[in-house]
Amino acid sequence: MALVVFMKGVNVGGHRVFRPSLLAQELAHLGAVNVGAAGTFVIRERIGQAALRAEFLRRLPFRADLVICRARELLDLARAEPFPEDPLHRESRRFVSVLAKRPRKLPDFPFDYPSREAWEVKVIGVSERFALSYWRRLGRGFVEPNGVIEKQFGVLSTTRNWNTMCAICDLLKTVY
Repeated sequence: MALVVFMKGVNVGGHRVFRPSLLAQELAHLGAVNVGAAGTFVIRERIGQAALRAEFLRRLPFRADLVICRARELLDLARAEPFPEDPLHRESRRFVSVLAKRPRKLPDFPFDYPSREAWEVKVIGVSERFALSYWRRLGRGFVEPNGVIEKQFGVLSTTRNWNTMCAICDLLKTVY
């Protein structure tokens, strides 16, 4: 079964910088495919999550948080089409936060941050280990969706644009 590895907070703002394409080459024996510069990898060969985590951490020159999920989880999410067509959200971007574990308690959805009319992050729900949100820029600064998710749920997470998740799913469909 294929796995997807999401690294948190790498290649951002000059911190914890590395070349994902080189790491994918080092992990070629696992059928690793790099997806973009944010530290996202599809692992096509069979390996346990603990062993995979050790492989990654051994090769990185810094400590990194990794969130690993089974390919089937992500494909099921995409198949469910979790972002409804909504004209109110045309000016916003869709994001998925991959949670290290499912939160014990969920808030009422949707919830907005910072406030109802002036929201920059709107979290619309959770599906298994995936928190679904919209983000929009209102010009006051940058409210990062992942920070809102982690604070609200109390769980380590890392966030990707929905378009990136769809690209990963397209790649995974070639595996299955």
